[in-house]
Amino acid sequence: MSRVLSEQTAGNKGNGSEQLKSPPDATQITSTLPRTSIHKVEADGIRIFYRSAGEAELPVLLLLHGFPTSSFMFRDLIPLLAGRYRVIAPDLPGFGFTEVPGERKYTYSFDALAHTIEAFTEALGLERYAIYVFDYGAPTGFRLAMAHPERVTSIVSQNGNAYEAGLGDAWGPIRKYWSEPTAENREVLRQNILTFEGTRWQYTHGVGNPDAIAPESYTLDTALLERPGNKEIQLDLFLNYASNVELYLKFQEYFRKAKPPLLAIWGKNDPFFIPAGAEAFRKDLPNAQVRFLDTGHFAIETHAVEIATAIEEFFAANGIAGQSEMAESR
Repeated sequence: MSRVLSEQTAGNKGNGSEQLKSPPDATQITSTLPRTSIHKVEADGIRIFYRSAGEAELPVLLLLHGFPTSSFMFRDLIPLLAGRYRVIAPDLPGFGFTEVPGERKYTYSFDALAHTIEAFTEALGLERYAIYVFDYGAPTGFRLAMAHPERVTSIVSQNGNAYEAGLGDAWGPIRKYWSEPTAENREVLRQNILTFEGTRWQYTHGVGNPDAIAPESYTLDTALLERPGNKEIQLDLFLNYASNVELYLKFQEYFRKAKPPLLAIWGKNDPFFIPAGAEAFRKDLPNAQVRFLDTGHFAIETHAVEIATAIEEFFAANGIAGQSEMAESR
C-alpha cells in the first residue's frame, strides 16, 4: 500500500488539479469479508486450538481434518462459508496447535479422538451441527454421530471413508503393520510416510498441476510431524486405524437408521480412499449425493470453491440454512 501511495504522490507532483484519493475505509473492506478467528478451549483435559468464523446464531458446520494436517487445511473454505454458517474447525489431539499436557497421559486412538471432540462440542455449547469429515476426521466424526445422532444435521464427506471398498492400494504397508505390528514394519512407515517427501506426495499425487499446491501446506505439516514424540503418536494412530475398519459395519448401520443427509464429494485420484468408497454410501443412504473432482486426496487444496458451492447447494436442498444453534459458551 505504501508503495502505491508513493507512486501516486510522485505522479501528481506539479499538477495542482489532481488530488490524491483517500484509501478506502478499513470497515468498507472488512465488512464484506468473514473474519476467521483463532481460539483455545479446555476440554477433556486438553487445550484445543480451533478456528472459527460466522455469527453465533447461524447453523453450525464442524470441520474435522485428517492426517497429517490440521485446521489449517480449511483456510480457504472457512471464509467461503462463514457468511451463511458458523464454521468451527478444531485441531485434533496430536495435530496442529492443540496442546495435550504430559500429565494427561493421553492414549492416541480414534475412540479417544472422538471422545475429545465430543467434549469440545459440549464445551462450546453446540447442540446441533453438520459435520465435514476428511480422512481421519471421518472415523472421528462418524463415532460422534453414532453416539449422538440427534445432534448431527447432515454429513459432508470429502474423501472420508466408511467402506472396505474405499480402501486403495496405498494402504498396503499400513495393512501389513496391522497384521504384523513389528518394530520393523513400524520403521517402514516412519521412513516412507512420515517424511517431507511422503507428506508432499499425499498433497500432490493425482493433481493435474502439482506446482499449484501451496507449499506451506505440506511444509507446515512436516514441521509439526518433526516435533519431539509426534511421529510415535502418528505411528500409534496408524496401528489403531484398524479399529475404524472394524467399525465400518456399525457406521453403515448408523447411516441406515439415522438417515443423515450426506454429500460425498471426492478427489477421484485419491490413492488412499478410492471412488468406490464414495459410491458405497448409496448402499445405505440411497439419497446420498456423490460428486467427483479431478484431483487427489487433498481435494480442498485445488477445489475449495467447487466444494463450497456443492455444500451450499446441499445444505439448501436439505433445509439446513436458517436453523438456529446454541451460542458458544464463554
